[in-house]
Amino acid sequence: MSDNIEEKLGRLEEVRVLIVDDERDVLESVDAAFQSEGALTLTAMDGDTAVQICHDDPPDLVILDMMLPKRSGFLALEKIKGREDSPLVIMITANEGKRHQAYADSLGVDAYLLKPVPLGRLLDTAVELIEREDAELDAVGDD
Repeated sequence: MSDNIEEKLGRLEEVRVLIVDDERDVLESVDAAFQSEGALTLTAMDGDTAVQICHDDPPDLVILDMMLPKRSGFLALEKIKGREDSPLVIMITANEGKRHQAYADSLGVDAYLLKPVPLGRLLDTAVELIEREDAELDAVGDD
């Protein structure tokens, strides 16, 4: 692999990402896209598993589908956020209702994207959130 290609990869090097979706093809394509950017990925197909992973060993970022079996994305978001070590969360949904977005915002979602989300846009959003959090942590460390 040439150096030029390597420079373009790895925007999420060593970032731990949990991808939660009940559609296996979506899960696999998002997983592959994040791995291609250097992310260390975990996957879950229901809300209960996502919450358990986040409580046992919180990732840096969660990609969370809204419609999930066992525990909806909203109920999972409620359990994932609100802790000191809670990860960043990008919620993905096909529901265009403003009330749903407002509710997700009230629960602390970091980004809310409508399906179908182009993988490039999802990755760009993830990179922006991680970079913003890193900058905030650096600013706190400088005080």
